[in-house]
Amino acid sequence: MSKKILVLPGDGIGPEITTEAVKILNACRDAGLDVELEQALVGGAGYDAEGDPLPAATLDKARNADAILLGAVGGPQWDTLEDLSKRPEKGLLGLRKNLNLFANLRPALLYPQLAEASTLKPEVVSGLDIMIVRELTGGIYFGQPRGIEERDGERVGYNTYVYSESEIERIGRVAFEMAQKRGGKLCSVDKANVLEVTILWREVMNRLAPEYPDVELSHMYVDNAAMQLVRAPKQFDVVVTGNMFGDILSDAAAMLTGSIGMLPSASLNEHQQGMYEPCHGSAPDIAGQGLANPLATILSVAMMLRYSLGQAELAARIERAVGQVLDDGLRTADIAYPGTRQVSTREMGDAVLAAFLEA
Repeated sequence: MSKKILVLPGDGIGPEITTEAVKILNACRDAGLDVELEQALVGGAGYDAEGDPLPAATLDKARNADAILLGAVGGPQWDTLEDLSKRPEKGLLGLRKNLNLFANLRPALLYPQLAEASTLKPEVVSGLDIMIVRELTGGIYFGQPRGIEERDGERVGYNTYVYSESEIERIGRVAFEMAQKRGGKLCSVDKANVLEVTILWREVMNRLAPEYPDVELSHMYVDNAAMQLVRAPKQFDVVVTGNMFGDILSDAAAMLTGSIGMLPSASLNEHQQGMYEPCHGSAPDIAGQGLANPLATILSVAMMLRYSLGQAELAARIERAVGQVLDDGLRTADIAYPGTRQVSTREMGDAVLAAFLEA
């Protein structure tokens, strides 16, 4: 039975990068992958067309899809919308919440060909391979109450940081199981010295640890974790943390690899239905100029094949194709340096496609 893949190009550079990723998906279909592709609107594109960043038709298609490929959402033209529920980012958050995509996997993997593109010394980042497991549907981004109101003659903004034991245990198990498949080390990041919610987080992680005797569990405060990512990033194997901390740390880890344009992500629910997207944003300043790096989106397709479609061999073939293109010296603007050849978004996508077909 065919699997359904929903493509959501979104805003900014989203349409450009998803176009290149769809080329690879179509090549996988030619190689025997039984999937059906369809597209829908989300984010600013959804608001402009339907008055909603997550149109009802899009949500229906997403619920019926086996996997979703998302480009990016957002842009300055929507930043002035007074109704926050209509801003593009609410479409993304709505998909995560409605599909219960609680487990966000964000690998920070440095391709050896890009060691010179990192802002850190090659000896600090060479061999870097971190998996950040971020809880995605709870925490301060979703906690209630929240809002802006007037108190004692001035406006006050407030948000609520909340996690239940079951939410922490659910993401904890994902992280422990990921560590079992990798290097056997799990670092849980919290702020248990000042935040009660993360005192609970640490207690639950410690309670789970005896069930995974082959995994070494450690704890680290988030401020120290940010420092250690820059000082000695290779000490980490798997990192698990909450929604806000994971958002910040995964972007910091992205820059260790040379460019956030290289990093894919997967957001999964308990049924392995997933939404796959690059870690970067919509980059409206370069949209339509052929400067965007499509590799994170193409590598997100590889994650989709591995985690939602059960096609590990095809996933590895895509990853090898990306490595081959980098070996050949092709670079988009964000990862270019002397001695390499800068290419456009489309040229990079075509090169990966050619390498995939030759593999």
